[in-house]
Parts: sequence; structure tokens; C-alpha cells
Amino acid sequence: MSQAQRLKQTIEDEIVDGRLPLGARLDEVQLAERFGVSRTPIREALIQLAMTGLVETKPRRGTIVSAPEPQHLLAMFETMAEIEASCGRLAARRLVPEDEAALKEALAACARAAEAGDTEAYYQENYVFHTVVYRACRNEFLCEQARTLHRRLAPFRRLQLRARQRLTQSLAEHTAIVDAIVSGDEARAAEVLRAHVVVQGDRFADLVANMRSINNAAA
Repeated sequence: MSQAQRLKQTIEDEIVDGRLPLGARLDEVQLAERFGVSRTPIREALIQLAMTGLVETKPRRGTIVSAPEPQHLLAMFETMAEIEASCGRLAARRLVPEDEAALKEALAACARAAEAGDTEAYYQENYVFHTVVYRACRNEFLCEQARTLHRRLAPFRRLQLRARQRLTQSLAEHTAIVDAIVSGDEARAAEVLRAHVVVQGDRFADLVANMRSINNAAA
């Protein structure tokens, strides 16, 4: 892996983890000083990140952590919902004991974080929960597509958890997902996962409102 690729991965991880929030400016000079490298690999890393849509360059603002147009974001969430629905349907059909145990363990971890009201902990456990669902579908290509889009949407999924009562709602949805997969109900598993991921109505309005507040703060 080249130096630029390693830097790209590090910056991407910080975006996904929330250490570099939406709207954050990415200054080449500051990043070069921070990582102890020249500006060339930093520039190459930012170009690679721009290709994924995680950052973009705007006039008078430079390179920032990207917040796409609402309709584009909605399209990405719709696609993610269909991918996760497929994962859930296949998981319900192909569930093996080790994946069932992992699902229940991941659900319990989400429950502990939700009961503590710890949004950040819940976000981390939520990621684990979904990756277990992907693995349980036993389709590596589908898993890869799900992980890639999940990673792209991670900053926005984090924002969703800021909405009032979202932790409680999300946990209830996780419980329904596990129940459907464990019972082997393919149609139900697909239905509850699709509804869990897609953003529409009030959930979409809340997400856009959070994005706008971030953009205004960064302007």
C-alpha cells in the first residue's frame, strides 16, 4: 500500500468515526504537518477520498468532509435499504448457529448502550450488529457491497442517532430484525431491515436539518 493510500485510509477512518465531522475543512498544510509528510501524498489521498464522495472541494472553502445534496443522500439510503433487505432475507434462509449467537450478542451490546443513553457506544455497536447481519447472509459479494455503502453512509447514520428517541426506536427495530432472522422468516427479515435503514418522512427531515446546521456552522 502506498503512502497516499495509507493516509487516505486513516483520514477515511476518522471521517467514519466522527473525529472529522461533516463540514470539517481538510487543510493540506495542516494535514502534512500532522502526519509528518509532504503535501504531495496528502493531495493524492484527498483526491482518492473525493472519488468516494467522502470529501469535496468547494470555492472559498477548500476541501471539506462532504455533505451531498439531500436527494442524492436519499437515493443512497434507498439503495442501502434494498441491499440490507437482501442480506436479511438470505440470513434468515442460511443462518448457522455461530451467526445466530453473534446476532444475539450484538443485539445485547446495542441494548446496553441504549440503556446507558450512550449514543457513541450505540453507534459502534450498531456497526457491529449490521456487519453480523451481512456475514450471516453467506454471500461474500453482497457483504462487500453492503460494507462499502455502509461505510460511505456512516457519517449520516451517526447523525440519525441524534434524533430524539432514535436509540430506543433503533433498538426495537434491531430486536425485530433478530426475531425475523432467527425464526427463518425471510420476507419479514427483508421488510424490517428495509424499514430500519431507509430514511423518509420525519426521519429524512431530521437528517437534513442536522446536515444544514453543520453546513451553516462550517460556512
